[in-house]
Amino acid sequence: MERITSRQNAIVKRFRDLARTSRGSAHGDGAADGGISAEVLLDGEHLLQEAIACDVPIEIAAFSDRQLENVSSPVARIATDVAQRGGRVLAVGEEILAAMSPVQHPSGVVAIGRARPVDVRVVMSATSDLPLVLVLASLQDPGNVGAIVRTAAAFGASGVIALEGSANPFSWKALRGAMGGTFRLPIASRGALPDVISAAQELNVRLIAAVPRGGTPLPDLDLRQPTALILGGEGGGLPPAAMTAVHDTVTIPMRKPVESLNVAIAASLVLYEASRQRTR
Repeated sequence: MERITSRQNAIVKRFRDLARTSRGSAHGDGAADGGISAEVLLDGEHLLQEAIACDVPIEIAAFSDRQLENVSSPVARIATDVAQRGGRVLAVGEEILAAMSPVQHPSGVVAIGRARPVDVRVVMSATSDLPLVLVLASLQDPGNVGAIVRTAAAFGASGVIALEGSANPFSWKALRGAMGGTFRLPIASRGALPDVISAAQELNVRLIAAVPRGGTPLPDLDLRQPTALILGGEGGGLPPAAMTAVHDTVTIPMRKPVESLNVAIAASLVLYEASRQRTR
């Protein structure tokens, strides 16, 4: 096991640089599509465990001395797993770990792995017999993006596409919010709306836009068909090109005076209804 004792170490700088560059949107954020792996920053024991369970290659993992004190602890076993899979394992002091971790209160474990974003067509043509794809338009909060990915994995969605201008699903904040769901679904991190529309037409996938009012009430919408659900930001809504291309719109009925829901909550409700209909 290697040990780092200086904040000026090149590896510490690498972690800090990755934390900064992964904060951006799905356009120009350093993540790659089309089968090229992209560096991702993994913070926390649970997320690292999930990445290992999903065969995400771990290049470097740093553990605080406190976490490694008990050689039979789960964290020590994670360190062993990383080493056995060819990753570098580092032991660091609390001060060094604080410099490497992107969070204010580090958990004691931080790593760099390599995820594999895909392109829009791969997501839209997922092997599912009944595709259910989520298309994220101008969702700039990585916490919301991560929560949507987590829910998509929980309710059997076939993939997620983050359009240009949305938060990067492979940023550390989105990865933490997804709690490992990012590694279980095909995800496009740089989707372009024209590509989504073209693929949907070619593959006979119905485009549905979630709107705050005036759409088909969610309980009345038939979700037992190949479907791509477009979700927009609560402020700006959906781009006009998306509204022109959709086959239908959906609205979640709610009591006044409430007019809208957080986008991650709205996505969860639609996904639950789709799951309910498809397993009924």
